[in-house]
Amino acid sequence: MKPRSSKTGETVIDHLLYRLSGVGVNHLFGVAGDYNLPVLDRVLAHPKVKWIGTASELGAAYAADGYGRTRGFGALLTTFGVGELSAINGVAGSYAERVPLLHIVVGPTQASERAGLVVHHTMGDGDFDRFARAHRQVVCADAVLRPGNALAEIDRVLAACLNESRPGYLRVPRDVALATVRSHRPPPLPRGWAADPGSLEAFRAAARARLAAADTVVVLADFLVDRFKARSELAGLLRAGAFPHAVLATGKTVVDESAPGFLGLYAGAMSEKRVRLAVDRADLLIRAGVLLADMTTGKFTHRFDPAAGIDLGPTTAAVDGVAFPDVPLAAALGVLTDLVGDLAMAPARARRRGPAAPARRVPALPAVAPGRILAHGPRPYRSLRPLTQSSLWEAVGDAIRPGHTVVADDGTSMLGIADRRFPRGARFIAQPMWASIGYSLPALLGAQLADPSRRGVLIVGDGAAQLTAQELGTISRYRLKPIVILVNNHGYTIERITHGLRAEYNDVARWRWGKVPAALGVSHPLVLKARSPAALDRALARAAATPHRLVLIEAVTGRYDVPPALKRLAINRPDRARWVA
Repeated sequence: MKPRSSKTGETVIDHLLYRLSGVGVNHLFGVAGDYNLPVLDRVLAHPKVKWIGTASELGAAYAADGYGRTRGFGALLTTFGVGELSAINGVAGSYAERVPLLHIVVGPTQASERAGLVVHHTMGDGDFDRFARAHRQVVCADAVLRPGNALAEIDRVLAACLNESRPGYLRVPRDVALATVRSHRPPPLPRGWAADPGSLEAFRAAARARLAAADTVVVLADFLVDRFKARSELAGLLRAGAFPHAVLATGKTVVDESAPGFLGLYAGAMSEKRVRLAVDRADLLIRAGVLLADMTTGKFTHRFDPAAGIDLGPTTAAVDGVAFPDVPLAAALGVLTDLVGDLAMAPARARRRGPAAPARRVPALPAVAPGRILAHGPRPYRSLRPLTQSSLWEAVGDAIRPGHTVVADDGTSMLGIADRRFPRGARFIAQPMWASIGYSLPALLGAQLADPSRRGVLIVGDGAAQLTAQELGTISRYRLKPIVILVNNHGYTIERITHGLRAEYNDVARWRWGKVPAALGVSHPLVLKARSPAALDRALARAAATPHRLVLIEAVTGRYDVPPALKRLAINRPDRARWVA
């Protein structure tokens, strides 16, 4: 490779964009800066990757995350220093929640680095690797591209992102990004983990014995099933065994929630009683891609033993605490599906070990008629009484359609809607583990661009929305028409419940939300307001009938009102009702 720029030959950035398009990236998010402007000219000229300019680099990172959750990989490009540090919080969230994406940072030329020049966006000390070192804490692989290593390093970092389902980082001096390379088309990037045959067979033997001895079996699924491409294998297991099953909030919609065996959302003491008892008391709990976190377990109020049962992680399976490494999640689910089929051929008593125990059967939920899930019209006795969190989530949950992608922000928005059963085909995106408020609005931008055939439904509180509201303008700029449900409870309600019920630090400025979309450049928005259940019903019906416009519904609830899940936590475990220790 020659370190010279070319307007006609293939450059490093062209090759990088080609590699990104090969893993499903057709949109690159970011903000223009003087270091990256000539590089962006190459992006604009690329036939497969479209530039999406966001209002901030943090918004670009959140959007790339939402894109990566939907499409399987995301990417953002920022300028050196100020731009990349603005984005690092979003990249860290992708690392925590196992979202594969690439952060490309274009910086000063190699000549500036060698001379140690005091240039803008640096600390003035000639250290050009300072911010790359900061990113090393929140990515699975990183590199600084040079003329002699660019192609190999691009492939190494991208392969790591794919295999570990986490973000990577590339710092690219501007002259290196524009340097010409020998035009070639390398083979596809390697993906996935291979199973170790011996370990797989040992897991099979242990799982067979454990399944044969179990009186009741329940499956608990979480987001790692989605990140490690094991949805179809999980569905196969559930079909084979007809097991009752539940999900954590991070894993919502990884299974068909309209299926008869679906129990609902499991969240420790926040769960509905029937779901909580089924999971906590199962003879055998099969955990598929589960990561137990405070926000998804009702502050660690789960009652099952994490060391017992069958636990399937991304690359390691375990049976009653005995680990079997190099058994990928999809392969382990396949083994269990085969075993369930084999064991179903034997009489139940012959499969039991030891003295017979009283059965603790968990009856499956009856199938919910599609009309009940999807119908949304007038309801009796919903006149003008104030809108509560309970009635809000009942109405919004019933308004979700199979073609919706629902993105919920952290706090009451996520806890309220995650509790509702979604129709088959609906998708759910939230960030309860990293829990960075304001995430959802830019994430919706990314998710909708990743799959424009689906209509986005954003659910966000007034406090969270103020952090990233400017991306509403970006959403409109790219002609997206989501439904935005703005829950106006006058501040940080979940923090009020945690500490400082009437403290000033839990207040936010009172925005005139009805004027915000137009002020941000949204073309012809439909803005509605609901203070009662009846008004919310009418607003949701109008939103469903208006797919050609961005709809904002301001739903006003009490500042101290909380979703049913938080009320259950307060009743079942009052010692854990305050959200943080």
